[in-house]
Amino acid sequence: MKAIVCGKLFDSVKGSMQRDRILFVEDHLIVGNESYSQSKIPSDVEIIDFNDSTVIPGLIDCHDHLASFGYDIAGRWGLVESQSQRYMRIASVLRQTLETGYTTVRDAGGLPAGIRDAITENLIPGPRMLVSINIISPTGGIGEHLSSSGHQSPLLGDPAMPSGVANGAIEMRTKVREMVRSGADVIKFASTGGASSRSGLEPTDMLITRSEIDALVEESHNLGKKVMCHALGGPGLTESIEAGVNSIEHGTFLHKFPASLDLMAKNSIFFTPTFSVYRHHAEKGTPHGKRRAQEMALDHKKSLMAAINSGVKVAAGTDAGGWLHGNNAEELTALVEAGMTPSQALQSGTITAAECIGLDGELGSLSPGKIADLVVLNKDPLQSIESLEFGKSVSLVMKSGLII
Repeated sequence: MKAIVCGKLFDSVKGSMQRDRILFVEDHLIVGNESYSQSKIPSDVEIIDFNDSTVIPGLIDCHDHLASFGYDIAGRWGLVESQSQRYMRIASVLRQTLETGYTTVRDAGGLPAGIRDAITENLIPGPRMLVSINIISPTGGIGEHLSSSGHQSPLLGDPAMPSGVANGAIEMRTKVREMVRSGADVIKFASTGGASSRSGLEPTDMLITRSEIDALVEESHNLGKKVMCHALGGPGLTESIEAGVNSIEHGTFLHKFPASLDLMAKNSIFFTPTFSVYRHHAEKGTPHGKRRAQEMALDHKKSLMAAINSGVKVAAGTDAGGWLHGNNAEELTALVEAGMTPSQALQSGTITAAECIGLDGELGSLSPGKIADLVVLNKDPLQSIESLEFGKSVSLVMKSGLII
C-alpha cells in the first residue's frame, strides 16, 4: 500500500481545492482519502510526500484523434510514411499524452482497436483508450476522405478500420455493427459539415436523414454503445439531439437553439465544444477553414455559456490530431478564456469527462473505490490553468496505481 501526502487535493465532485489530505492506494485502487493530520498511517505503508504539491485526478480528453497528423490528403491516405513508421509515431504520441497528465482518452476516429489493446496489455505506454474506429456519415459527409479533386484513396482499406460511409437506415445499422465488430467502444457519426470539411459542405449543412440518425442511434444503444455526434448547427444538430445521442461534439451554434439545450439538459446529453482545434483552424487552416473558424468564434463562446446556463454538462475534448499532439490541456485554457472558471474547466476534464464516457464509477475523482489515476503538479491549476499545458507543471503521473 502507498500513502500519498497531498499539500493540496482537487475535489472534482465539489470543484474545490482541499488541504491536509492523504490518499491511500492499494494495487490499482484508491482505498482511502482522509485528513492527513488525523490519519493513522500503518508502519508498513510506503509514504510518498507531496506536501508541497497539488494532486488532481488523472485528466481525460473526450475527443482526440491520436492517429491523425494533419489535414493534408496524403497524410490522411497514409502516403507520406510506411504503416510501421506511422504506428511508431502513434506510440510516441501516446507516451507523450500520458506523461502530460492524460490518463484516459476517447479517440473520435482513425485509431484501430489494436492500439487500445496493446496499451491494455502493457505492450506500449499510453492513456487508457476508448476507440470509435471511424466516423460514420453518408456519401459526401466528413466520413468520406476525398481529395479536393474528388478522388478516393487508391489504397486497399485496412480490415481493422472499416470505411465509415453508409447510406440509408439499413446501411447505418450495418455500419454500427461493423464498427462494434472491429472493437469500437463508442460510435461516432457526423450529421453536419465542419470547419475542415470540403469546400461546399458548410458547418450547418445536413447530409444525413432523420431516419438514418434514428437507425444509427437505436442500433448503437441496442449494442450498449454510446453515440458521439459531430454537429455544429442547423437541423443536423437539433435532430441528432432529438434522436437521443449521448454527446454533441463541437456544437458551435447551440446557443441559437434554446429548446435543444433544454432537451440536452433533461436527457443528460453532454457538450464537448473542442475550442482548441478551432484556434488552429483560424490560424493555419485552409482558406475556407480559416474563414469558417474565424466567423464561428463568437458563436462558439456563446454556445458554451448558453449550455452552462441551461444546465448542460460540458466535457473537455481537444479534437487534436489535425494540428498538434501533446498539449491536450490547451483545451482547459481555452474553456477558461471562453468563460468558464478554472474550477469548472478542471471538472470538465475530470469528473464530467468521466461521466461523458460512461466511466464515472471508476474514474474522474480521487474517491475511495475509484481507479488510482492521479497527477501531481508543482503549481495550483486553479490559480494558473495554463500551467497544465504541455505538462509544464506535471511532477508525476500515476495510472492504475502505477507511477509511470
